[in-house]
Amino acid sequence: MPLAFNSLSHGTIAFGFFNIESDMLICDRYFLFATDFCNYIGNLAENAGDESYQALWQVSFIKSPEDIGDLMGAIHGNHFSGFMGEVYRRFPFPEDPEGFKQKPEGFKTQSQVSKIITNYAQPQEISFSVSPNGREIKLGVYCFNRIQFQKLIIYVWRGGYPRWKDEIRPDYVTQMRDNILQKSKGVFESISFED
Repeated sequence: MPLAFNSLSHGTIAFGFFNIESDMLICDRYFLFATDFCNYIGNLAENAGDESYQALWQVSFIKSPEDIGDLMGAIHGNHFSGFMGEVYRRFPFPEDPEGFKQKPEGFKTQSQVSKIITNYAQPQEISFSVSPNGREIKLGVYCFNRIQFQKLIIYVWRGGYPRWKDEIRPDYVTQMRDNILQKSKGVFESISFED
């Protein structure tokens, strides 16, 4: 489930996984797979320090809330609108609430989810930047301070809410964490992966 996270630029925004069968993340109106997110963060970690950092990220951008859809309606199985509705038609919410865990093999559905999102989104290349000493992070139009941005990373590490199934993380998530811990400075200063 996406959770509410604070940003400097847009107040509270939704960020996170939205279907346990997929590793796609929502960041308000941007969508990208967690594999890409972790690779981008890994690249940032390789260059972490006191200097500024800039990169380009590939995302899918959905302009209207109607095209994003009604997540809660899709979860409850009574309103399958927009992108999220179509994803939930393909990958319904589990009947047993105990089955509500983020699946570490969610990357295997990327081709199916990629086909669905092309009906609703435009591919977009966005600027990603970190100010000197990692005090301010810009992800396209969204701006975060260091603590806010670290919370997004920790969310992915944990598997969001409801966490990774059996606490098993995909290799790409573990690699992201390992890359960060090798250079815990700048934007990663004081980050903690402990629960």
